[in-house]
Amino acid sequence: MWMTCRGMRPAGAVTALAATLAVAGVPAPAQQRPLAQQQSVLGAALPAVSLGGPCLRSGKAYLRASIRGAVRLDVDLRGPGLACEGGPRRDGSGIRMGFEGRVSPRGRRIRIVFGIDGAKEDRSGRELPTNLTVFFEGENLLFATQGDGNCTVDRLTQERIVANGHPGHAYRIVAHGFCIAPANDVGGHRRILVTTFDFAGRADFDIG
Repeated sequence: MWMTCRGMRPAGAVTALAATLAVAGVPAPAQQRPLAQQQSVLGAALPAVSLGGPCLRSGKAYLRASIRGAVRLDVDLRGPGLACEGGPRRDGSGIRMGFEGRVSPRGRRIRIVFGIDGAKEDRSGRELPTNLTVFFEGENLLFATQGDGNCTVDRLTQERIVANGHPGHAYRIVAHGFCIAPANDVGGHRRILVTTFDFAGRADFDIG
């Protein structure tokens, strides 16, 4: 069963959203502040700085996504215009993958974070429940699914990255998926549906 913020009071929507952000590995907002302040904090929770530069030196990283609803956008990012980072979820329940890039000539930037439940290092997977957070930098505009039942990575593969002739704990993660239910903004007033998504990025599992 999936859950959205529709029909919730604003405080309930923020609480549910905070839980989603925590699972995805994104800092959660303070819970005891007025809603307007919480929205501002949510914007600050995902800083406007780059995630760390190009995902892969080989240029084999990409992000494609079809977004409909309150925001209508076809995302197609790759090469030096795409930054990303990835690794295990904080609670060890799966993999978190984040992507960021400019999606309009006017400088609009998007960040999408995928929390893939059940994904493990060096293992392919199918039909993995996934939550996602979509953030438009500088606009205080953030959408998130609630729980892992709204979206699915239907296939995921991992290719170990070899550096200086030695394999490490870094992988090129390639995934395809879709969502069957919308992501909601903080107040539950606007919704988007990420109908399909494809990505390839780097995940690091090094400890320490």
